[in-house]
Amino acid sequence: MEEKKTDWKTLLGMTLIFGILMWTFLYNQEETQPVEETATEQSLTIEDDAPAAATVANDSTITAADSTRQAVPVGKEVTLSNDLLELKINTKGAIIETALLKKFKTFDSLPVYLARENDHSLDLILKAKDGREIHTKDLVFNAKESMNGSNKVLALTAPVGSGSIEYRFEMKPDDYMLDFNIRTQGIASAVNTSENPVLDWRMKAYRRSKSMTNENRYTEIKFEYDGGSDDYTGQGDTADEEAENITYVAYKQHFFSSILLTDTPFVSGLMESTNIEEINEEQDEFTKEFESKLLMEYSGGELAYNMDWYFGPTDFDILDGYDRNLDEVVDLGWGIFGWINEYAIRPYFSFLTVDLGIAFGIAIILLTISVRLVLSPVLYKSYLTQAKMKVLRPELNRIAEKYKDNAMKKQQETMKVQSEAGASPLSGCLPALLQMPVFFALFKFFPTAFDLRQKSFLWADDLSSYDTIYKFPDGFEIPFYGDHVSLFPILASISIFFYMQMTTGQSMQTTQPGMPNMKFIMYLSPLFMLVFFNNYASGLSLYYFVSNLITIGIMLVIKNFIIDKDRVLAKIEKAKAKPKKKKGRFASKMAEIMEQAQAQQEAQKKKK
Repeated sequence: MEEKKTDWKTLLGMTLIFGILMWTFLYNQEETQPVEETATEQSLTIEDDAPAAATVANDSTITAADSTRQAVPVGKEVTLSNDLLELKINTKGAIIETALLKKFKTFDSLPVYLARENDHSLDLILKAKDGREIHTKDLVFNAKESMNGSNKVLALTAPVGSGSIEYRFEMKPDDYMLDFNIRTQGIASAVNTSENPVLDWRMKAYRRSKSMTNENRYTEIKFEYDGGSDDYTGQGDTADEEAENITYVAYKQHFFSSILLTDTPFVSGLMESTNIEEINEEQDEFTKEFESKLLMEYSGGELAYNMDWYFGPTDFDILDGYDRNLDEVVDLGWGIFGWINEYAIRPYFSFLTVDLGIAFGIAIILLTISVRLVLSPVLYKSYLTQAKMKVLRPELNRIAEKYKDNAMKKQQETMKVQSEAGASPLSGCLPALLQMPVFFALFKFFPTAFDLRQKSFLWADDLSSYDTIYKFPDGFEIPFYGDHVSLFPILASISIFFYMQMTTGQSMQTTQPGMPNMKFIMYLSPLFMLVFFNNYASGLSLYYFVSNLITIGIMLVIKNFIIDKDRVLAKIEKAKAKPKKKKGRFASKMAEIMEQAQAQQEAQKKKK
């Protein structure tokens, strides 16, 4: 079983952002289009796939191996449809063979299917009294349609021994959720009810976005167990998870999901995910393959499971409306990151785009400005400290040169000057750390925001995927970068470079012994972001670009209109002229320790 918390690419991105922001700060201190084909009313039709004469009676103890020696049962196709969803169910196995979402298109304007042809199956495996297995996927069911109020009902029944098994589907108008029940009656004559049956659900996840890699990153199995806990399988080539008392299993395919829910929890389950995209790079149709083996149990020798089946968008508002904890399928981040997204970022962004009707690109810019305004009281101290450090740079360079052979003395004098100028590194450290949860929350928000899907802004035709200003010739791809050039990551990287040049440029002209080449790092950090974000959502790159521009603007205002260079230097000279105050016990002890360390250092030099 794969040990997973966060996939490494997401972790790398979050670490990169954190590293750039914290290194910059600390170094300064030290130094939906509708589908044309729309349904106006619900329909239920039965289409014959083959001549009726080809249909054979069920044998309740036929196994997969036995079926090769007998006539193959042939089913009929049943279509359940409303304005949102069209399902085609084969009476052989009562399997949903096709699930079409009517109101959405793929990135290349094709219909959005959650299931198609042989890429989806549901098989209930029962144990016969003679030890052989009964697979419902091999049985041919009789179809019966009816109405339940305004809902269409399809009941599919197949004989098992002297009893029967029924799959019941009920479709509501304008709803992605389907009622689904499995019930048996009188099957004890053919089935060993002392052995619990297994429900085997399999599905392949299709590519629907421009960037298969980015889509695959958010494609996984999520499930709920033990009365409300949730987990996921992870991103390895193969990944699996086991759990007990499972109440739903979700096959999340980035912006679309297929979710099987049950009122009676499954006893246990094994959820497995295979990464088709990484195992077979030659194909470009599938991202992952999912399989769940869910253990059911008999009650009084019969099965009676009331379930629901969701085929629809991974939209937080839609999923949250079912009040079944399905909002956890949307990856808003864990802990404080998820809270910030759920209760602050997402509602505010929805207010801008839905309530006010603002275009999505402009809404991202307004969201960025709002975040910077909210954080400005917290970050002002950090910006002020950075600006003061620029003023103090000549004085600190003088100290570094004067005590270049005495690291301890250099540190003492540096801290003294910083303290006298009111530019203590620690005074701005906490405010800088406080902004990290917001940055990480936004890192999770933009790639998973369904509302951004296929929304354009400037040259970006889809803010949930990468923007493209140049496509490399077919077959040519730069490792780790991709087969295209995205402009928003370039702009974000340039803005980061200028911010770092503005705040640390002078101090990077020289490299101290034992220190890394900071000038090299100043060029390397934006380069990392340029490469990493080339395949990420362009909305995320747009946010960081605008955020960096605002930060640069704030720094320029503080430097040119708030910080008085002469006043800061005069404050230092005034502090030098004041008589030294008697140090407290703690300060005296620290000074004594530093003096002893300095004396030991000098004694070692003399010995050498």
